[in-house]
Amino acid sequence: MFQATFLSPDEWQAVRLSLLVAARAVGFGLPLAIAAAWLLARRRFPGRALLDVVLHMPLVLPPVVTGWLLLLVFGVRGPVGAVLQEWFGIRFVFTTGGAALACGVMVFPIMVRSIRLSLEAVDPGLEQAARSLGAGRLDRFFTITLPLASPGVLVGAVVAYATSLGEFGAVITFAASIPGETQTLPLAIYAALQSPGGEEVAARLSLVSMLLAMAGLIASDVAGRRLAARLGR
Repeated sequence: MFQATFLSPDEWQAVRLSLLVAARAVGFGLPLAIAAAWLLARRRFPGRALLDVVLHMPLVLPPVVTGWLLLLVFGVRGPVGAVLQEWFGIRFVFTTGGAALACGVMVFPIMVRSIRLSLEAVDPGLEQAARSLGAGRLDRFFTITLPLASPGVLVGAVVAYATSLGEFGAVITFAASIPGETQTLPLAIYAALQSPGGEEVAARLSLVSMLLAMAGLIASDVAGRRLAARLGR
């Protein structure tokens, strides 16, 4: 009923594609974000400060620049993109996977920062106690460290998902705006505004975008509070 009365099939397709792209961006990026956050929070090594800066660059760079850099690296003639295309037949540029990659890169610092702060709040004494009882490194991580840091992991994932729904610059630069393939909700709004008489379509899609953003922020706050309460924080 909602689709039939409020959104046209093409508009609904843009919403569904946005949800799919955001899910792929967070799903593939979250394990890497956990690993990067743990490395920055628990290890000291040469180049740590440089790694921290590089991981957080998407937060301060214009999204168009990030998309352009992705195009240089993962384009069909880029050092990584050419190898993926030739050896595995994988192409990111101008595909749904490319849109997910662009969103994933843009929201990666958000996940890393949230998870890192949560990891730094975990009492190292608990890990040391588990180590003295014979628990291995992976055992300690998955049974003590990660569960205690789970509020930050959850909040980071939810906020990153909501942010992915609104990503524009990196996606349009790297993946273009192809209806049904890479035209996510923000790109559909932009396309509507460029069309004569498209203000009504843009208004409807903007309302959906605002509702999704509000739902994401509320969900992250509620989930983080409930999980922290269960852990006794």
